[in-house]
Amino acid sequence: MNSLDKDCVIGIDVGTGSARAGVFSLGGAMRGSAVRPIRTWRPRADFIQQSSADIWAAVCDAVRAAVAAAGHDITVRGIGFDATCSLVVLDAKAAPLSVDPDGTPEQDIILWADHRALAQADAINAGEHDVLRYVGGRISLEMQMPKLLWLREHAPETWRRAAHFFDLPDYLTFRATGDASRSLCSTVCKWTYRGHENQWDEAFIRAIGLGDLADEGFARIGTTILPIGTPLGRGLSRDAAAAFGLPAGIAVGTSAIDAHAGGIGVIGAAFDGVSPDDAALRTRLALIGGTSSCHMAVTRDAAFVPGVWGPYFSAMIPGFWLNEGGQSATGALIDHVIGTHAAYPALAEQAGARGQTVYRVLNDILEGLAGGAALAPLTADLHVLADFNGNRSPRADATLRGMISGLALSATPEDCARLYLATIQAVAYGTRHIIETMNDSGYAIDTIFATGGGTKNPVFLREHADATGCRIVLPAEQEAVLLGAAILGAVAGGAYPDVRSAMGAMSRSGEAIAPDAALRSYHDRKYRVFRKLHDDQMSYRALMDR
Repeated sequence: MNSLDKDCVIGIDVGTGSARAGVFSLGGAMRGSAVRPIRTWRPRADFIQQSSADIWAAVCDAVRAAVAAAGHDITVRGIGFDATCSLVVLDAKAAPLSVDPDGTPEQDIILWADHRALAQADAINAGEHDVLRYVGGRISLEMQMPKLLWLREHAPETWRRAAHFFDLPDYLTFRATGDASRSLCSTVCKWTYRGHENQWDEAFIRAIGLGDLADEGFARIGTTILPIGTPLGRGLSRDAAAAFGLPAGIAVGTSAIDAHAGGIGVIGAAFDGVSPDDAALRTRLALIGGTSSCHMAVTRDAAFVPGVWGPYFSAMIPGFWLNEGGQSATGALIDHVIGTHAAYPALAEQAGARGQTVYRVLNDILEGLAGGAALAPLTADLHVLADFNGNRSPRADATLRGMISGLALSATPEDCARLYLATIQAVAYGTRHIIETMNDSGYAIDTIFATGGGTKNPVFLREHADATGCRIVLPAEQEAVLLGAAILGAVAGGAYPDVRSAMGAMSRSGEAIAPDAALRSYHDRKYRVFRKLHDDQMSYRALMDR
């Protein structure tokens, strides 16, 4: 191994259920990886909490294991972090402050999916503030300002004692370097920071009841906001280096939200041997599928898309405006539908006996039912509205709920397989709805670059291609979220001059899946049913309000 081949970067990703680390060459090839679980608590309905200490311990273990897997004869040039957009609350000594309604120690994180701040989000949206134009017209209860307002109203002692409010990815870089700078990605997308103006909207923050933050000069939420991949402080601190088993001083880049790291890992890849120019980027959507799904698209000019978050300036690719669609429950929804079905215990037992996943068993059942034909028509009389956890985009309505039409008086494995397929199709129609809304506002999306857990399922991919009419392109490196984080480390370490050049050098396209034109009419009809299910739900509400 020559000196250049020894050069590597590390990407660290903290998702909803685990912390992962990956060691990558400067050409984007993974050399070693590791994953460690993290804990989650649900003390009440709509309350979901985590622990920063637990997460940091998992990160340290994952990094050590990933470096060991890569081999110690490497030189780490840089480290990049991404994480879920969860809220971390620390005191003046950077110790955790409980966000639990009963004060349970160590639980200092309000998870992104926590829905406790519904009333606060509604109150903010009622103000019709100008800054809301940059979050799709309505702020989400998953964002940080509603959560901060909830803390101020319901946990005043925690609010008083708090010295730092971090987005989780920014907490991780703070823990790694001691630098409390915030990422433009996090603050623009989740905190209403005006990235195109390089300032907090003081009038807005005062108007919603968080004037304390303005009075303090925004010290608790960030006074130094940096573009992603910017080197932080003096690099990896001695304490963090000892915990990672690495030398101190390694460059650490300003962080990204996990979905945005996935976008960085895929959307700039060359396809058919050609790297995308600005016009080609406008035709691409990065779909990051996991517990939830995010739909990332960029353009040089700001596009205001109703119900779709953004436009966010320089939040994913510096100099570009980002629009972010999302579905708040996709992988979690599919798991819920399968796991609560009466046939699930038998299916799980069958999967265990075969050494397979339940998804593989269900896919095999569907293949048998289809008899060699396309799977999609198996759900002609079974329809699902996927808004079990509300609708993030493009309806931006957290109060919406799921619907199923076409259930029979049976609960066989075959029934479960059909419902599983119908649920995947509903998720795909949600993606189609987001793409249509984006295209109506200036995009020309016809290609989906997909990554994440759900995209490892061939049925998920096929139904998304056929339901949306878009070509699906998979990355050559399956762990594209980790790769996106590693790209930030590569930029911070000086291996590449900027994020866009690093994307072009480190990300590569893999398999492409074209939509089946023969199924277009079928999916068009089912999509109309999908849209009508929402209209019907609204009519039911109107009837019950009388």
